[in-house]
Amino acid sequence: MTQPTLGRIRNLVRSLNYVVSLHAAEELDDDQLTILDLESILLAGKIVERQRDRQTHEIKCVIRGFTLDGSPAEAVVKIGPLGTLVVITVYAA
Repeated sequence: MTQPTLGRIRNLVRSLNYVVSLHAAEELDDDQLTILDLESILLAGKIVERQRDRQTHEIKCVIRGFTLDGSPAEAVVKIGPLGTLVVITVYAA
């Protein structure tokens, strides 16, 4: 499984090679965030934690950044099996 790095995550976002899970889309809506807010978090944020899934052994990254209006927020992402960035969730911090 590919180790997510900030550079790789940012390249995937810049090339629009990412998908937003249904859960993440619902969280964006609940927190009144846009896809541009999500991209801002991912492009300018920092990895603050890496988590390994006990069953799949996939590595998820928690990225802390800011929305377009400067509000703190976090996103949890992983690299999917086909090399696409998968946004698992996003929330206002």
